Amino acid sequence: MSESDYPWEPPFAGTEIEHLVGALDRLRTTFRWKADDLDAAGLSVRVGASALTLGALLKHLAFVEDYMFTVKMRGGSPGEPWASVDWDAHPEWPFTSAADDTPEQLYALWDAAVHRSHVRLTTALADGGLDQLVHVSGPDGRHASLRRLVCDLVEEYGRHTGHADLLREAVDGRVGEDPPAGWRAKS
Repeated sequence: MSESDYPWEPPFAGTEIEHLVGALDRLRTTFRWKADDLDAAGLSVRVGASALTLGALLKHLAFVEDYMFTVKMRGGSPGEPWASVDWDAHPEWPFTSAADDTPEQLYALWDAAVHRSHVRLTTALADGGLDQLVHVSGPDGRHASLRRLVCDLVEEYGRHTGHADLLREAVDGRVGEDPPAGWRAKS
């Protein structure tokens, strides 16, 4: 197999940016593979007492992508469908509203959010690298670096890709750490 069969693999000996973005892209790809090609019933499967579903994770991670690289990075609006949500009244909206969306809507929402994030992150990296300060700051007024945002997103995907492992296995038995060679999203 060639590298083109595993385009989500980070480099073996790249720069810090290549490794961080590569690790993030591998997690994104693994998550998408775990959630891929399911109907509404498959996206609604739960494990045990948890209310978490693959559909809810798709919508939540789409929000996290947009929030990270608009609100936190630049202080902008995350756009729709997020901007019109009453977050005080519905703080879990991405999780709870996903059941009202079709599989096509959920996949399109996540795919589009990841695409926007790729563009925003690539632009930001070209404009100042990982050390540049972003909009979000702590209680003491110190601003976070872009490096921190990327690491936070890697952590978020690591957590939820683990959830997706369990949920997908419950749907149809799909297991594995990474997609097979040559995998591409079907839905």
